[in-house]
Amino acid sequence: MTTPPGAGQTRGTATRLVTTKAELREQRAAMEGAVAAVLTMGSLHSGHLALVRRARELADHVILSVFVNPLQFGPGEDYEAYPRDLEGDLALVDGLVDVVFAPSAEEMYPVLPPTVSVSAGHAGTILEGAARPGHFDGVVTVVAKLLRLIDPHLSVFGRKDAQQLAIIQRLVADLDLPVRIEPVEIEREETGLARSSRNVYLSDQGRAQALALSRTLESALAAAGSVSGIRAALRAALERAEIDWDYALALDPATLEEIGSDYRGEVLLVLAGRVEGTRLLDAAVAVATGA
Repeated sequence: MTTPPGAGQTRGTATRLVTTKAELREQRAAMEGAVAAVLTMGSLHSGHLALVRRARELADHVILSVFVNPLQFGPGEDYEAYPRDLEGDLALVDGLVDVVFAPSAEEMYPVLPPTVSVSAGHAGTILEGAARPGHFDGVVTVVAKLLRLIDPHLSVFGRKDAQQLAIIQRLVADLDLPVRIEPVEIEREETGLARSSRNVYLSDQGRAQALALSRTLESALAAAGSVSGIRAALRAALERAEIDWDYALALDPATLEEIGSDYRGEVLLVLAGRVEGTRLLDAAVAVATGA
């Protein structure tokens, strides 16, 4: 397998846009070597480009999907108002990916709701799923369809959406899908704030407040090795109430349940809170070796 020059920073030949499953299959069949998938809902930004760069490091070809999935929008969430800028997306990744697959809802789902769908199980009903019932069922259904259509060797997902990443890893394992899920580290601003399209809604003061998330992770990681130390760091953040916290938890990455004092192994640290009305997420992975 070859590595493209510049690890995704040097542009190659023009990217091809396809909008139907038949066109996608034709393009995929012509590819030799390893293929990576980058699954998005469009309105691409620097975080998506980090996924593209990692995909280009790992594979000979990259297929990027742009699809606003109606199944993951619940009551009160405006599917029609979700930002769409296919022209801008194509300009941003032109020459960086081989193919952009941008199907219509009718192309992906001839019947809505689909007769058969995938359930995220209990993991899809907690944390982010508790606030958005059915959201993760919609996510795993479309991810399963896109992985089947693209047939990649690997697919990259960011660590910031930690619950989504964990659920997709379970999807692939439980359904024996022949694809490797490659986590990609969170892109951060110089201050440590996780990059997000939502950051544009924050004032300078709000951006300073939002650093409570990354600083909380730093404190918890500094205590890594000790379950009690990790828990204490998270508790201290909630008590300071620098932002309007939804949760700050240490979870077993396999089950998404809170760890006990006897837990040993990787720990998923997940944070969610609001600053100036904007909901922000952050995450990290620590290792617990003792109580």
